[in-house]
Amino acid sequence: MKKTLLTAAGIVFWLVVWQVAAMLIGSDILLVSPIDVVKRLAELIVTADFWGSILFSAGRIMLGFFLGLTAGTALAVLSGKFRIVRVIFSPLISVMKSIPVASFTILALFWINSENLSVLVTFLICTPIVCSNMQAGIDSLDPKLKEMSKVFKIPAWRRFSGVYLSQLMPYFRSASALAIGLSWKSGAAAEVIGIPNGSIGEKLFMSKIYLETADLFAWTAAVILLSLLCEKLFLLLVSIAQKRIERM
Repeated sequence: MKKTLLTAAGIVFWLVVWQVAAMLIGSDILLVSPIDVVKRLAELIVTADFWGSILFSAGRIMLGFFLGLTAGTALAVLSGKFRIVRVIFSPLISVMKSIPVASFTILALFWINSENLSVLVTFLICTPIVCSNMQAGIDSLDPKLKEMSKVFKIPAWRRFSGVYLSQLMPYFRSASALAIGLSWKSGAAAEVIGIPNGSIGEKLFMSKIYLETADLFAWTAAVILLSLLCEKLFLLLVSIAQKRIERM
């Protein structure tokens, strides 16, 4: 409860700072107030175009996230089991983590159409993050617990849920939370570059072109809220799945 109140107080503080800064600047083009942003977001929410853009972008960004989550986890498991896999893919993972999003977003436009650009970009962003985190988790597995499970001939399913799952889950949750946040950031950025019709990125780009600062902030706020919502919902589903597995 105390942590929640402190978080809320911090948010209120920065909203006040934002409001004061907007009042001092006195130009809606340079900096719009948070009150105006909320008003504009409320106006957009009731339109079909808003929800169409949300569904368009959310579907593709989350698809890229799930593909990256699957690929990163699988690659980490294979790297933990076969050293040759880690040797081969380690340089690629390092490169994928280092390349600027804008660089391979522009390059990807030569390969695929702009509608699916955010899927590829989020996939490329998520895969190395998940792989690195899961590899760290696999490397930290307690060998004594694994050996003990073999000595006492614990069934494979119970060994998975009791030994591996409990130790790897914190790394999986951390990787998922980080990957979802970066998926929305990179996916929206990719859409701003590719400008697919009916996307959030298109709305952000048009807001900049027509100097509609309130729209720019409102769509940005929508992206932030969607990112947080997806993160909380996914982690909740992961927690539910983990509890059910442990009971089996």
